[in-house]
Amino acid sequence: MTQNAIRLGVDIGGTFTDVVLEVNGNPYSTKVLTTYAAPENAIIDGMHQVCTKAGIAPSDIGQIIHGTTLATNALIERRGAKTALITTQGFRDVIEMRTESRFEQYDLNLNLPEPLLPRQSRFTVPERVDARGAVLIPLDRATVEEVVDQIAEAGYDSVAIGLMHSYLNGDHERLVAEVVAEKMPGAMVSLSCEVSPQMREYERFNTVVANAYIKPLMKSYLGRLEGRLRDEGVSCNIFLMHSGGGIISIENAAEFPVRLVESGPAGGAVFAAHIAARYGLDKVLSFDMGGTTAKICLIKDQTPKTSRVFEVARTYRFKKGSGMPISIPVIDMVEIGAGGGSLAHVDSMRQIRVGPESAGSEPGPACYGRGGNKPAVTDADLVLGKLDPDNFAGGSIQLETASSEGALSSVLGEVLDMDAATAAFGLAEVVDENMANAARVHAVENGEDLSEYTMIAFGGAAPLHAGRLCEKLGVDRLLVPPGAGVGSAIGFLRAPFSFEANRSVYMKLSDFDAPKIQSLLSELKAEATGFVRNCDANAPILSEFKVYMRYAGQGWEIPIVLTEDQAMTPDAATFEARFEEDYVKLFGRKVAGLDIEITVWSVNATTPPEQVAQIAMAQPAGNAPVAGRRQMFDPAKSAYQDAAVVLRDQMAEGAEIAGPAAVTEDETTIIIPSSRKAIRQPDGCIDVSVKG
Repeated sequence: MTQNAIRLGVDIGGTFTDVVLEVNGNPYSTKVLTTYAAPENAIIDGMHQVCTKAGIAPSDIGQIIHGTTLATNALIERRGAKTALITTQGFRDVIEMRTESRFEQYDLNLNLPEPLLPRQSRFTVPERVDARGAVLIPLDRATVEEVVDQIAEAGYDSVAIGLMHSYLNGDHERLVAEVVAEKMPGAMVSLSCEVSPQMREYERFNTVVANAYIKPLMKSYLGRLEGRLRDEGVSCNIFLMHSGGGIISIENAAEFPVRLVESGPAGGAVFAAHIAARYGLDKVLSFDMGGTTAKICLIKDQTPKTSRVFEVARTYRFKKGSGMPISIPVIDMVEIGAGGGSLAHVDSMRQIRVGPESAGSEPGPACYGRGGNKPAVTDADLVLGKLDPDNFAGGSIQLETASSEGALSSVLGEVLDMDAATAAFGLAEVVDENMANAARVHAVENGEDLSEYTMIAFGGAAPLHAGRLCEKLGVDRLLVPPGAGVGSAIGFLRAPFSFEANRSVYMKLSDFDAPKIQSLLSELKAEATGFVRNCDANAPILSEFKVYMRYAGQGWEIPIVLTEDQAMTPDAATFEARFEEDYVKLFGRKVAGLDIEITVWSVNATTPPEQVAQIAMAQPAGNAPVAGRRQMFDPAKSAYQDAAVVLRDQMAEGAEIAGPAAVTEDETTIIIPSSRKAIRQPDGCIDVSVKG
């Protein structure tokens, strides 16, 4: 047995930490409660559990790939370091003024999200670089020293540096960084020309501020994790999943922690894309629901949709513009506060609301018996019969039904004059409708019809709710793969090493400069390849080239993919033809008489993706053995029904079960509504479809 054949995937969520060990292709997994004060403790605990199951020592592990929501949660909960921003004089309030657009045009009481840093934490220096990178106002070092002295005296731990047009000329930012390093040797420093070298100052400044805000937290955590693993005898390399769906080294992750903002959900999207390839599906809706959040992503042609900008913590009905923009390469998805631990309350309109506040793992939902007294989604699932109180998380957590009923009655029932079961029904319907609405909005934003899609559900809570979501969305087919409860952690082990380098250099096709383009793309290719080589010195590397183009006068761009030959031997006619081809696909027609502009250039270096063999569909082979029966509430019929309970590991290939039913395993439970039936496919997937 070689070390390289033993790999560990770890996903820290808001409630559970998922750990998956693969030994020569054989998976061993566990879920442990996340330890907030020291998240590395849960990783060590989970690692020992799976190593014991596999009969190996931790020192036998050859590679660890880690993803976490710690960065996201720190931004959402505003738990970052004391951070200062140094920016160009006159641009102090950019991150507060935003783009001056209203994400809800007719709401007279609209409240814009607060900036990450208050005004007193934002400092300016007199300097100016123009939109071509030329220096208009030189930066005086003595002035910078005065500003940095003020920051040092105020006791800031981290400094973000974002100057105008530094993506074209970063000399002034590097000078400021030199002064900060001299006068504040213990402070963390983040430069926008390195973190996000792209045009649009609001997004760029916000991104570098976010990086600086979470950098001390993440650097400390990653250092502690590395030390703890070394103490346990683990000497292998540790890698981090980044938001774009690839893997980077722990050193790069510590420098650019903002790239980890969606690392856990990105692993889930990679996992779903892997399943889509196995089934030959070109249109997939990835549904990941854990203990704290639910994530929804569209996957077309076995590839998750990506974006250059992602919004953290949308505050207004999932609308674009209501969140905190992070300008990094990211898998495009919508994320809402709807997980197993999401708490319910009654608002001033006497309506049930769920989330975004979560019980997490400390104290957890009321049914955990750890001091929680507010009803969570898990409490509703327990009262509705979706969960077995004696076999939750493989029997490691004994659920208390009476505690769930008490919390539902006291917080919802007494206010709305209903019993615990009705309150649970209301809570579950609200959270399911919230997730369905998020999926509808995401589909509309991307011009997609969800009735043409297959849902792939994973995460500890998703299989409990996916069947009902399919009913609400008109989705006919649902796949729940093996290991669904720890899907994101499995996705980490399927992801390639990759890094995307991008830069804003404005150019019109009428001023097309082929040598400049060739030089720029070569530089970006070398930069991206260098990051990948930090992870793997010998693997073959593929380069993916992309440019963002628009008609002159338009406010936003569309991504245009180029072959390596088109990128390395650039030609204006080819660029124009590729843009018009994609523009017509999106908008139905091209626009005559307008010049075309290029704003952002991007190169993604990646190791080759894992080859996936497509499976043959199972033929029906009789009914699955029924291990028991229980009363389970069916929301479509608004009544409890007698439901079969089937053990997933006892379902043979081709075995079928008709709803209402529950297919149980240690890490999750799959609910089959009365409108659906399920069959086990050859690879272990539970394939749920509409009856008849």
